[in-house]
Amino acid sequence: MRQGYAAYSSVQKQTESHQQVEYRLLGQVTSALLKAQDTECTLQDRLNAVLWNGKVWDAFLCDLSEPGNQLPQGLKTSLIQLAHWVARETELAIETNVGLDALINVNRQIMEGLQDQFRLAEAS
Repeated sequence: MRQGYAAYSSVQKQTESHQQVEYRLLGQVTSALLKAQDTECTLQDRLNAVLWNGKVWDAFLCDLSEPGNQLPQGLKTSLIQLAHWVARETELAIETNVGLDALINVNRQIMEGLQDQFRLAEAS
């Protein structure tokens, strides 16, 4: 099984950049958050979406904290602060029935930033 995962990971690395993976993942988790706002959504589905979003941002935080991360320091600092905000908002969303719009909007804004990077890369 491990060899199969390694093979898949190798193919994925050849076909998608880190930014493309991040964009796709944010799109998927944002879609889950949007569905979690539906009145017919179960509490379990809402919690699963919120926790998944929190895990995605925890992974971003880990990556941003790595010494080898090549992002400019100012951007890295801002994203780390944003990841901490997402963690607090995630706790709030779990403990209360607060809306998910803020989490959705943050994800969308990051996706827009990633799209801008794609456009710049294509132009050069």
